[in-house]
Amino acid sequence: MVEAIGVSKRFGSNEVLKSISLRVERGQVMCVIGPSGSGKSTFLRCINHLEHVDAGRLLVDGELVGYRQKGDRIYELKPAEAARQRRDIGMVFQHFNLFPHMTALENVVEAPIRVKKVPRREAVERGRDLLARVGLSAQAGHYPAQLSGGQQQRVAIARALAMDPKLMLFDEPTSALDPELVGEVLDVMRGLAGTGMTMVVVTHEMGFAREVGDSLVFMDGGVVVETGDPREVLGNPQHQRTRAFLSKVL
Repeated sequence: MVEAIGVSKRFGSNEVLKSISLRVERGQVMCVIGPSGSGKSTFLRCINHLEHVDAGRLLVDGELVGYRQKGDRIYELKPAEAARQRRDIGMVFQHFNLFPHMTALENVVEAPIRVKKVPRREAVERGRDLLARVGLSAQAGHYPAQLSGGQQQRVAIARALAMDPKLMLFDEPTSALDPELVGEVLDVMRGLAGTGMTMVVVTHEMGFAREVGDSLVFMDGGVVVETGDPREVLGNPQHQRTRAFLSKVL
């Protein structure tokens, strides 16, 4: 579902990603861990072309992301074309980014109605189903300010799912939450993984990575230091840098 081939990204003189090559199979959950500044979130943002890559290629479902190849040359897609491509990739951010003037249900149905031109009645019915799926049926008419952080993040997940994505990206979705609210968001993500959704999850939740992840990637300094089965990487890391990081977070 996702293939990164020699992906590099720099901001000025700072090379944030250094020739990253990874594969995520269809239906897999890949968890990405590492210290702050290691390039995890930048890599995630490159997958749906929120950041441009400077070298290498990223493909989602066999299609080049953000670019088109013509002969031996690669051309960047126009913004409207890139946005159409991005519709198939759901993303949940660290901060919820809900529209404060819209109810939970309105937040969920806005994109299907405006972007996909789904009839309102159909979008609302689907939106209610998705809010039920994340345990928020009773909060459909509540505004973000009336919801806890965990509830807002669950609305954000429902909103991403409303576009029927083939791939879900999670950028540290629990790191802005109070500890007692983390579990409710992880439960929704566990359920989503159980349906066979392909997911790439940047996280600090090692228990989630061990339990739900099919593969675990440890990044540091813009490179992939170690990758493998989550239980093996967490239980018996092979690289000294991985061992040093895990000794501080486990």
